[in-house]
Amino acid sequence: MAATPAQGRWSALALICAGVIGAMACWFSTTAIGPELARVWALSPAEAAWLTNAVQLGFVLGALLSSALNLPDIIPMTRLITGSAVLAALANGAVLLQPDFAGLMLARLATGVALAGVYPPALKLMATWFVAGRGLAMGLLVGALTLGSALPHLLRAIGGGPDWRMVVAGASLGAVISAAIFGLAVREGPHGFARTRFDPRQTLAVLRDRPLRLANLGYFGHMWELYAMWAWLLAWLGAAADAGPLPANISGVTFAVIASGVVGCALGGWLSDRIGRCLTTAGMMAVSGGCAALIGLAWGGPAGLLLLIAIVWGITIIGDSAQFSAAASELADARLVGTALTLQLAFGFALTVVAIWLVPVVAGLIGGWRWTFLILLPGPAIGAWAMLRLRALPQAERLAGGRR
Repeated sequence: MAATPAQGRWSALALICAGVIGAMACWFSTTAIGPELARVWALSPAEAAWLTNAVQLGFVLGALLSSALNLPDIIPMTRLITGSAVLAALANGAVLLQPDFAGLMLARLATGVALAGVYPPALKLMATWFVAGRGLAMGLLVGALTLGSALPHLLRAIGGGPDWRMVVAGASLGAVISAAIFGLAVREGPHGFARTRFDPRQTLAVLRDRPLRLANLGYFGHMWELYAMWAWLLAWLGAAADAGPLPANISGVTFAVIASGVVGCALGGWLSDRIGRCLTTAGMMAVSGGCAALIGLAWGGPAGLLLLIAIVWGITIIGDSAQFSAAASELADARLVGTALTLQLAFGFALTVVAIWLVPVVAGLIGGWRWTFLILLPGPAIGAWAMLRLRALPQAERLAGGRR
């Protein structure tokens, strides 16, 4: 018998999403002010890439440690998220102390570790409120992550580019507000679920599962494209503005492109509950990959065309993200769901480190930014192929209530 929808679940989701937006502002707080920090610390392009990559690595480390120590089982989820948001605010704010480069990297690494205590537990917290409609709810929560990730670009855009310290301080303030929301206004819902302890001995069992391997391969293709595009879009648009007419406020454009992913997340959640996870994810990756291939053609051309491609890319590059986690939870052995989700998350974010590092290297090798995003194209191409292969397997019947 289907579970009765929890009373107040949409209000709870709104609060959880608001909290995620505030905390996730810390993720790209230094990426959004990369040009300023590059001047302050005299950073090379490779060093500038580590402003984001340190957060990615910290997130991977934090996710694995949290699962290995079974923190969500030991500490109530709202307390864990509240404490992690406070830690994220402090670690992000440490950038204001202007440490040396090593200190800066340590602060960003700590920020990533802290955010691993916010976002994954927030997904589990949402699941205690939703059984039916979980795909849409998960999509909206990833939309909150998207909006929070874009927020530093908005802070930088206000007033045509304020002092970089204001962007960092604003992101830390967002994390403090997040801590207040989770600490004072959010509680767990009535639909609790069994948690699974991460066990390294179970890793081989998860990796041997062919349907799960295909779902993970789809996720890895998605992640290869996503964070590299988010990390380097500001630099790409800045170079494109020198080649043709674009709005003067490049940070504002970057915010609009990344934030448009909120629409994609809601659309992806709605579609996956109706036409299936495989078709939704493959379709999103086909469109986003097409945008990665086409955006270089709009370089120096009509600004409207370039912005249209960029907005469509922003919508589709993230619109499928939540559905890979949903697919893993549906395909994995019920005893191994925790392990499956942890491995998917850890390997996916580890892959983003390579992609983020590679983009400016390619730009240097080919002498400019115009065609750099072509390096991202293999990700959605392989990911879409994997999800269509998964759709052909009988195990795909377990996805989205039989909707492949």
